[in-house]
Amino acid sequence: METQKTTKENTTLKGGEFLIKETTADSIFIPEEIDEEQKMMYDASREFLETEVYPILDKIDSLEPGLMPEVLKKAGELGLLGTSLPEEYGGFGKDFITNIFITEALGGGHSFSVAMGAHTGIGTLPTLYFGTDEQKTKYLPKLATGEWVACYCLTESGSGSDALSAKTKAILSDDGKHYILNGDKMWITNAGFADVFIVFAQVDGDKFTGFIIEKDFPGLTLGEEEHKMGIKGSSTRQVFFGDCKVPVENLLGEIGKGHKIAFNILNIGRVKLAAGVIGGAKCVSDESIKYASEREQFKTPIAKFGAIKHKLAEQAIRIYANESALYRLSNDINEAVKVHVEEGKDYPAALLLSAEEYAIECAMLKVSGSETLDYVVDEGVQVFGGYGYSADFPMDRAYRDSRINRIFEGTNEINRLLTFDMLMKRAMKGQIDIMTAAMAVQGELMSVSGFGDDGDDSLFGKEKKAIVNLKKAVLITAGATVQKFMQELTTEQEIIMNISDMMIETYICESVLLRTEKLVGIRGEEKCSDQIDMMRVYINDAVGRIHTSGKTAISSWAEGDEQRMILLGLKRFTKTEPVNTKDARRRIAGTLSEEGKYCF
Repeated sequence: METQKTTKENTTLKGGEFLIKETTADSIFIPEEIDEEQKMMYDASREFLETEVYPILDKIDSLEPGLMPEVLKKAGELGLLGTSLPEEYGGFGKDFITNIFITEALGGGHSFSVAMGAHTGIGTLPTLYFGTDEQKTKYLPKLATGEWVACYCLTESGSGSDALSAKTKAILSDDGKHYILNGDKMWITNAGFADVFIVFAQVDGDKFTGFIIEKDFPGLTLGEEEHKMGIKGSSTRQVFFGDCKVPVENLLGEIGKGHKIAFNILNIGRVKLAAGVIGGAKCVSDESIKYASEREQFKTPIAKFGAIKHKLAEQAIRIYANESALYRLSNDINEAVKVHVEEGKDYPAALLLSAEEYAIECAMLKVSGSETLDYVVDEGVQVFGGYGYSADFPMDRAYRDSRINRIFEGTNEINRLLTFDMLMKRAMKGQIDIMTAAMAVQGELMSVSGFGDDGDDSLFGKEKKAIVNLKKAVLITAGATVQKFMQELTTEQEIIMNISDMMIETYICESVLLRTEKLVGIRGEEKCSDQIDMMRVYINDAVGRIHTSGKTAISSWAEGDEQRMILLGLKRFTKTEPVNTKDARRRIAGTLSEEGKYCF
């Protein structure tokens, strides 16, 4: 049976294979396994926010000249900018899980988090992964300390989601010593104070290529600061290139291979964004719990009212579930890195390959994480009531700053489309045998057997059966839809997004179950009652959402007997035992109020 697979076998699951293969709890990593050194780094990161960022948030948001670079440099002096860089370039060379943990810790820093994330991620990593030895030696040590700040220039006014259609051109000079760039980029984070610009341009008009450009290169100019809804303290400007002279040695990677840089960097950027928004959501949850405990109405703290308990608990449930998936994925990437390193690849190349392998999961968690933060801050405003709408209280900034995350690193719509598209491309290449699994589910629908009780009376027996069935619900919906549309499916974006939503929810359901099961194995059932409640509530509610997405997808094209048969199967695979979610949420909210913060 698949449930008896060894840990080693489980850790070799390919990206997307979660849909057709089983994972055991002992093969995943959970946040409760973070070691003492990692906790110290996490605490130092949170302390940095408390001492260096939160006291000056208003000044940061006013774009006080020189302030953000100064704060970034302080972070660099503490080593917070170089945790993912090798020691030879002034970094700490920490593993992927540690870097995700630190990213989460700093996720509640509002505009500072955006500036730092742009610098350490998309601003620095292209040079680390694709730069020459000379480029790495020149740039990375200064980026690690914050002496120099980096930014990433991909988007243009006419090319947002369609990044490869960029119009910025690069032509080799007559003497062969420089590339001459002409064009412009927009929405460039950190542009106002960046020293290093990672820029993409079309060489000879049609070869999408990366470059490393310094701020003092002749021909580079900046537009005015953009006036934004949120993240007001992050510098966002247009960047113009008018006969900008770039030395040929500043070509990044290979000519015509810029898409490899752009897309692979985005894979890592997406999972790191998922970490940052979870960190931000925890901070908002803390504020909501604190306020609800202090604010009285009818001579009673509002935290004691059922309506508020529901909100506080649901914030925690969604955070806990997404965090479970985040560290499951981080561990998968980390383990894949180890395999590639053992095969002889250096760490940057190994991480790049590993993130590419799990690009489907990276896209899914970017979507779910950003929408979780939006949910948490929206309910945070509601908990604060009228004060939530006041700029003198913390929810105002949190609400505005959250919204950008559904656009960053590829819009959530693009990431939903990519999720299913990548799965289908891997299936067509024979990398994942999705269609065999989908056909097996269709065959199961035609038989009478297979829908009875499996007799598993273990603590998580019902939830495990539910996860198996949710995967079948995805497979039957996806399989039937692909058979219907074949190559024309790409034009049915609404249906693709429905199926992607089913995939996302299924992955998170399985992740939260595995985390809770592993935690019970470590601590015992009595000490995990809240986690069990959170897991059960999340899965219960997610089943309903999955059924709705599947029904919407199928109803978009199927009719008559075919529709009735598929919807019958969908209903069978999304049938679960009733859960008293009201009482479970009340218990969870009670623990949150007792602790006075998010405590899971």
